[in-house]
Amino acid sequence: MRSKEDNQSTKMTILRFVCASLALASAYPAAAQTYPSQPIRMIAPFPPGGSVDITARLIAEPLGGQLGTRIIIDNRSGASGNIGMEAAARAAADGYTIVLNTIPLVTNQSLFDKLAWDPIRDFAPIGMVATSPHVLVVPNKTPASNVQELLRLARANPGKLTYASAGVGTTFHLCAEMFKDATNSFILHVPYRGGGPALTDTLGGQVDMSFPTVAAALPHVKAGTLRALAVTGAERFPLLPEVPTLREAGLKDFQFSQWLALLAPARTPPEIVT
Repeated sequence: MRSKEDNQSTKMTILRFVCASLALASAYPAAAQTYPSQPIRMIAPFPPGGSVDITARLIAEPLGGQLGTRIIIDNRSGASGNIGMEAAARAAADGYTIVLNTIPLVTNQSLFDKLAWDPIRDFAPIGMVATSPHVLVVPNKTPASNVQELLRLARANPGKLTYASAGVGTTFHLCAEMFKDATNSFILHVPYRGGGPALTDTLGGQVDMSFPTVAAALPHVKAGTLRALAVTGAERFPLLPEVPTLREAGLKDFQFSQWLALLAPARTPPEIVT
């Protein structure tokens, strides 16, 4: 079970970014006097259980309290975040729909033909919310207790080991492909419709490994249902002090972190988003 101290520390890390980055309720007099007058919808373009969903739920209550309204989470998953991003792009530009996303915001244009949304044309940035390293985890059935044991297993069985991702172009996917390239290993990619389903099948042993964010993996690592082999940041993560970095595990130049940002539909009044 995740301890109260772990939960509070994770919340405070994210909330510091929220307080520093968000300015939905600005001092502009025209909108400040009337906004918000109804609940705000926050689209999370991935299903429950992944890092985007977890972060959205962590920031919804304090942000709603700051604004004096409710923040309602709307999970619109599918197509590596494209379904949710299209819904956000088409929403009324009135400040009552915002969207939280991560690296697919900038990678999906290169990965998909004929996207129905454009990150520059269709959105107004609100601010960065959080950054987080990823963590290499394996289910208990995978016979590896450290990175070098996992690599020996992968090299002895090329193309037989699998890793789960939250979808093509997501941070799970990019981080794992960087790992494969850095280690010259052949591990098969199994894409899911989000980080939650990917983590569920990793827990169940349907895949051999995954690279979720620390926030998503932490309760399962603490509960002993996943084994953390290494974190992808430059330093050890405070809530997993016993887990080495990939640099410490022998990948001297490896570093990877996820960022999350809030956006509003383009043409949302600047007094709301600035």
